[in-house]
This record gives sequence, structure tokens and C-alpha cells, in this order.
Amino acid sequence: MIRLPVKRNILLNPGPATTTDTVKIAMVVPDICPREQDFTNLLSEVCEDLVKIVKGGEDYVCLVFGGSGTAVMDSCLNSVVPPGKKILVINNGAYGQRMVDIAKAYNISCVDVKFDPHVAIELSHVEQATAEDPQIACVAMVHHETTTGMLNPIKEIGEIAKNHRKVFIVDAISSFAGIPIDAKKLGVDYLISTANKCLQGMAGASFVIARISELAKLHAFPKRSYYLDLYNQYEFFRDTAQVPFTPPVQVIYSLKQALKEYFEEGGENRFKRYLESSRVLRTGLEEMGFRLLLDKKLQSPFLVTVIEPSDKNYSFQILYDLLYAMGFLLSREITYRTYLPSCEYWCYR
Repeated sequence: MIRLPVKRNILLNPGPATTTDTVKIAMVVPDICPREQDFTNLLSEVCEDLVKIVKGGEDYVCLVFGGSGTAVMDSCLNSVVPPGKKILVINNGAYGQRMVDIAKAYNISCVDVKFDPHVAIELSHVEQATAEDPQIACVAMVHHETTTGMLNPIKEIGEIAKNHRKVFIVDAISSFAGIPIDAKKLGVDYLISTANKCLQGMAGASFVIARISELAKLHAFPKRSYYLDLYNQYEFFRDTAQVPFTPPVQVIYSLKQALKEYFEEGGENRFKRYLESSRVLRTGLEEMGFRLLLDKKLQSPFLVTVIEPSDKNYSFQILYDLLYAMGFLLSREITYRTYLPSCEYWCYR
């Protein structure tokens, strides 16, 4: 393995994730124009591999954007909701709220179905809200709510959406390639994610995996965005196997390597590794006296959220600074302290 002359940090934050040396070094490639056939071939392979992860087959296509996960969340919401119709958003955390905020930014009518971030979603409320408003065209949810580490019931909500003939949009930004997902079986029409979470790639590339039959309907919708119009992205990729605007070339090369490492490990094995890492981390935190925010049956295998102690001798800043000096980076941005058990793997490699 090529060793890079960089300090090795372990990221125990909600994202991006710690990367292998091989994913880093994959970015060191000859400069190339993204319109060259070599890069076009690489992009097509990456998109096919991403669809393969969710068992989409020929019914789905993957569209890659340069940008963070919010870029593809924006693209989906501004492109998929028909004019004059509404979107229902299941909102139990910061990222559900972000969907609501994006809809409002485009003046898209939004049915905001809110739940307490600490408790399970009540499916009967989702069912009722979906059934009682015929103007709702789309149902959107966050699979793994990164605010708390809540794992939301994608199967059950997908059934509600399909029973009412609604387009089903899933934010799988922090669950894709971590938890096995079968897009067809779950009735997902649009799934969004990024390179830098459970794929363990570099930040800068995000993507939408879309059902082609649903994408075709967007042709008749008015454009709400120029850069983030999903149908424009699809049409350009379909006709040229390229993206309409300059992609993050080196990040795509590293994504190819991250995908190679994903398939070598295997999706089920990665999931089991995360489960075991999560178990070890939870056990250790509880043995030290920390209280976890969520009931264990609601907590995902990706994030462990800890309630800060009220002890006067406790200081998060001191804890943060000490761990930072040792190369362990905690989250500083959110109210709850969130730690990524998946990164434990890279500690012990």
C-alpha cells in the first residue's frame, strides 16, 4: 500500500467519514478533461455500481452532482414535485427540517408531519396525513436521521406512499452502503446520497438514484432551478454519458476506489462490522456512565448520540481538545454529541 505523508485522523463526527489511504491516493491521477472518453467510461462505471448497491437494475439510473448531500436533496425536491401539488415531509430532525426549508425556498406547498426526535415515528399519523390531502404528490423521508441517529421505518412508509400512489423520495445520505437497501422492494422512486458517508469516499460528489419511469415525467414540469434541475441532468447523461457541468473529477476517481473496497468487503459484511462497532462503542460509553439519547431499538448502527453529563467537572471543550490532540475528532456542530462507530474499524486496521 502506498503510504501518504499526512497525519492520520479518526473522524468521530456525523460525516465525512475517515477514508483509507487507497481512497486518498486514488485522487492522484493525471489531469483530464471530463469530456474525454476515459473519464466518461469511469463515470458510467461508477453510476452502474451505485445502482447495483440498491439492486436497482435497469429500472433505475444514477445521476451524479458536484456538491454536498444538500445539493441532491435540493435537486430532488425542486424537480420532482409537480406544479400546483404538495410534498409531504416526515420531519423528526434537522435533515427532515431541511427538506421542509428547501420546499419553502421554492414556494412548494409542504405538508410538514413533525415528530419528536427522540421517539419512533407514528405510522398512523403519516397514513392519515397522506390520505386526507389529495393534493399531495410526493412523500419524502430521511432514512437515517443524522441529528440523533434515529433509524426511520423506510419499508412501512414506502408502503403508505405506494398505497396512495405517491412518489416516494428517500434521503439515504447517511445509510446508503451501510444498511442493505433494495430500492425496488421498498418502492423507492428517488434515493439520494453522497460519496463521503458509509461509502467511505471523499466529500464533494453526491448522487440521485432514480426510477427511470418517474424521471421521464419530469420533462413536462417547469424548471425551478438551472444548475440543480434533475431532468436536465438525466437528459444530458442519457444522451452523452456525461454531466452537464464540470464534475469533481478527482473525487470521482476516489469514489471508484471506494466502491471497489465496498464490493470487496461486501454490503452484508460492512453492515455487520458497523453493528459490532456500534455495540462495542455503546457498551464502553455506558460502562463509563454516559447516558444514550435514544432507545436501543431506535438507534442506528452508524451513530451513537450521547447526552452530555450535568456534572460540574465535565467540559466538552476539554474532552474535545484532548481527543483532537490525539487525532480523534468529535462533532462540535449539534446539540447532541454524536459519534460514528463505523470509524472504529479504521482505528484498528
